[in-house]
Amino acid sequence: MSQTIFEQDLPQTPANYVPLSPLTFIERSAAVYPDYPAVVYGDIRRDWAMTWERCRRLASALEKRGLQKGDAVAAMLPNIPAMFEAHFGVPLAGCVLNTLNIRLTATVIAYMLEHSEAKAVLVDPEFADVMEQALAMLDDKPLVIDVADLAAMPSGRQIGAVEYEALLDEGDPDYAYRLPEDEWQAISLNYTSGTTGKPKGVVYHHRGAYLNAVSNIMEWAMPHHPVYLWTLPMFHCNGWCFPWTLAARAGVSVCLRRVDPGRIMELITREGVTHFSGAPIVLNGLVNLPDEQKRTFDPPVKVTTAGAAPPASVIEGVERMGIDVTHVYGLTEVYGPVTVCAWRDAWDELPANQRARIKARQGVRYHMLEALCVADPDTLEPVPKDGETIGEILMRGNNVMKGYLKNRAATEQVLAGGWYHTGDLAAWHADGYIEIKDRSKDIIISGGENISTIEVEDTIYSHPGVEEVAVVAKPDEKWGETPCAFIKLKSGHEDVSEQDIIDHCREHMARFNVPRTVRFTELPKTSTGKIQKFILREEARKA
Repeated sequence: MSQTIFEQDLPQTPANYVPLSPLTFIERSAAVYPDYPAVVYGDIRRDWAMTWERCRRLASALEKRGLQKGDAVAAMLPNIPAMFEAHFGVPLAGCVLNTLNIRLTATVIAYMLEHSEAKAVLVDPEFADVMEQALAMLDDKPLVIDVADLAAMPSGRQIGAVEYEALLDEGDPDYAYRLPEDEWQAISLNYTSGTTGKPKGVVYHHRGAYLNAVSNIMEWAMPHHPVYLWTLPMFHCNGWCFPWTLAARAGVSVCLRRVDPGRIMELITREGVTHFSGAPIVLNGLVNLPDEQKRTFDPPVKVTTAGAAPPASVIEGVERMGIDVTHVYGLTEVYGPVTVCAWRDAWDELPANQRARIKARQGVRYHMLEALCVADPDTLEPVPKDGETIGEILMRGNNVMKGYLKNRAATEQVLAGGWYHTGDLAAWHADGYIEIKDRSKDIIISGGENISTIEVEDTIYSHPGVEEVAVVAKPDEKWGETPCAFIKLKSGHEDVSEQDIIDHCREHMARFNVPRTVRFTELPKTSTGKIQKFILREEARKA
């Protein structure tokens, strides 16, 4: 193809093209605001200059330990400073950060470490036992780095070859870090449960992380130097890219080891928190605090929430406390949230319950998502914007994942036709706002965690007394949704109880996957023998 007159004799050089990377955000904040606070955790207070130095030391130390470009570094950490630093130090060494869900079983963790070919793993002492079990399953074991948190875990057991602070001492504070030569280069790896088979490894690239981090600023109108409370796990989609967002805004990361509603109230007040994120269960916990622990904030504190739409009563409750709710929606494959229920001033005049219902919509695309539609997944024909016709949510843009690690077939399937197929079913309203109606792949979102019904069913099927099982979502005021299992028992096993099934599940899967409700019954089926889950969903709502 011939060049146009505007392309002739106009070279692409380092002066006019630099690959996008969110790593440049921390470099800038450390240069412009070196003495501004960056990380707060108990008595720890670190500014941007110190945080930048620690991140460079981490990158340098990893390289000295033999890690190379493209190597995976896993992190089994709660929301502590080391987890924040890993989002910069690991990719500064050219490596790929894999944040592990701290609630998973040893078997699943072992699979992820093996599948990613992890060369190193950061381990908090709270998870030493489960990590040790996982490592015992591996032939090729990664370098294990203990991250001591003596303030919170004074008796924590260490299992690694080196402690984190000692590792940083090995690093060079003036390390000649690596920015990517190609913005398509992987920056992180996040595993998603999906609906079938083993977890899939979602690969993020520097360009997408950069754009979604900036998009967070735009959708939330985040000012300079926000104070952000880490109620959202950083292992979820890299904390929805907020570690990089906070570096861009030179904000403050207030770390929180575990979610506790009373502690959240205390930290908002003490640290002057302006923003936080989390699943509806976090908001529900605040609403249900004893009156003596509640606060009313003025100016309001801003929160983004995602997952199962928060009940209207919860939205009303937190807004009475001076917490302004923004509902967002996304998936692991798109770096976290990429749609937002963008607010309109006219809605301020509506009654509180109507405002809450509107806020429960998934909304419109983020600025950095190029296209969003609700369409027939096969023909790609958009559905009418009538608020009733159901179609699949499709997305397109630079903040769609690079693909699934070592799984080209699944990648091509989910990106078929030039769109990312979310698997979520929605209606499209006349004003362009989308509203999820169901999940075509039966994912249950409970307390912000994705639960695969097939995984739960497979576990229940392994019980010797179970003949048939179907798992569906049951609405729950606290968790958003919880798994509800409908079971037909084998002849001669009528003495199997609900508690027997729950105990069996607890032995074989993470606790958040375990059904909260178990019903013994005949399962409704079609003439071809397919279980009619839509009937069971109605039953679950009544259970």
